[in-house]
Amino acid sequence: MATRNSIISEAIRVLEIESREISALCERVDDSFVKAVEMISVCKGKVIVSGIGKSGQVGRKISSTLSSTGTPSVYLHPAETSHGDLGVISSGDLVLAISYGGESTELNDLLAFVTRKEIPLIGMTGNKNSSLGKASDVILNIHVSSEACPMGLAPTSSTTATLAMGDALAMSVLKVRGFKESDFAELHPGGKLGRKLLTRVKDLMHTGDDVALVGADLPLREILPVMARGVRGVVGIIDRKGFLIGAVTDGDIRRRLLKSNPLDDVVRNVMSSDPKTVGQDELAEKALTQMEKLSLQCLFVTDSAKDGVKPVGIIHFQDILKAKII
Repeated sequence: MATRNSIISEAIRVLEIESREISALCERVDDSFVKAVEMISVCKGKVIVSGIGKSGQVGRKISSTLSSTGTPSVYLHPAETSHGDLGVISSGDLVLAISYGGESTELNDLLAFVTRKEIPLIGMTGNKNSSLGKASDVILNIHVSSEACPMGLAPTSSTTATLAMGDALAMSVLKVRGFKESDFAELHPGGKLGRKLLTRVKDLMHTGDDVALVGADLPLREILPVMARGVRGVVGIIDRKGFLIGAVTDGDIRRRLLKSNPLDDVVRNVMSSDPKTVGQDELAEKALTQMEKLSLQCLFVTDSAKDGVKPVGIIHFQDILKAKII
């Protein structure tokens, strides 16, 4: 029976072998790799990824990564190409075929088709002299010196190297195409990631009667019912032009009570003259970061004007929590 130490030793052996094989790929990032990136970057159609067995499973992931980072891509099972699925490939497309040995018979009809139709072909293989290597316009060399499998049989290092090379290819294309966070968000609208990148302050803020606003010369006792009506605990102070010039929180009132009765005073003498704000078009995540940094529960939302900022809403920490931004 295997011992704890032997299990740990085996795991470390596998990780060391695979990390070594990935590092070896760095020497193969050459003109062929650059050409492959350029071919994909100028492709007007889809990148068709194909491979059989473990290569096919890795190919599905590479295709998914390309699609999610701005390069339309589909996976084509090579065994189905002989039964009509070659129709997936159109003029303007590019094929990325994966086979470590380069002699997968399931790829034969695909290779013949792209050669006949003059479809650009990038081959990802560990044998540049194979059928796949000879048919390819560009070869990405994924050769490994050894598999991590102790019997040298199960594809391990080779599939890891293939996946790593595919990621390097996809990320290089992403950079060449100038793919941005906003583009990524458009393709990932679901889940926490999409909410984080797409939700803006104006999507969550309170408006209208929920935003308590008063003038600076109002008696302080008169703002209490106003404070209770809006987003509770804060009132915005505006000048005659409607610009935000201050804020009064329930904390301001409590601190003033320790010194004197503030209810006989006017708002101007109690308010903070540095109200914390966030622009309505900022990401909600930025508002959250600002609240955490300043230990605040809410921020006034503003629309910048020439001579100042006008409050258009208010956003509370709880609003962001409910939207599941974090």
